[in-house]
Amino acid sequence: MSMRKTTPLPLITALAVALLAGCGIVYKPDVQQGNLLDGRNVQQLKPGMSKEQVLALLGSPSVTSPFSQNRWDYVATMQRRGGKILERSLTLYFSNDTLVRTDGDFLKETPQELLQESKKYGPLYPSNLTKQEQEELEKKAEQGSSSGSDSGG
Repeated sequence: MSMRKTTPLPLITALAVALLAGCGIVYKPDVQQGNLLDGRNVQQLKPGMSKEQVLALLGSPSVTSPFSQNRWDYVATMQRRGGKILERSLTLYFSNDTLVRTDGDFLKETPQELLQESKKYGPLYPSNLTKQEQEELEKKAEQGSSSGSDSGG
């Protein structure tokens, strides 16, 4: 009798996955983390605004220090398709709960621009819409972007 040695299936599967990952076939999605700030809201920041007004405009900061109640940091990172990580930050300085100055940069894309960019990867979300509702939503989005003026309401 001769003994035949077989290669286990999990080993072959792991080897195939490793080879495919090295070839760039594995999908890498865009990854955005942190605060996505709208440029229009950031432009509305003015010295003299209260912390409550800033919260209403930008939302909660990414980082607040228990040792410095006078500094708020809004931080975001964006990595497109496994490429270079772009980091943006906006730092706000307060005195007596009043905004005195801002520093830094932020993601310049508006949520609408990011949505337009994401369309090339698939349908609009939420995905629980019927096909007809999805088509209507896409038509409205196209009309809004082609007209160049959106009243927002």
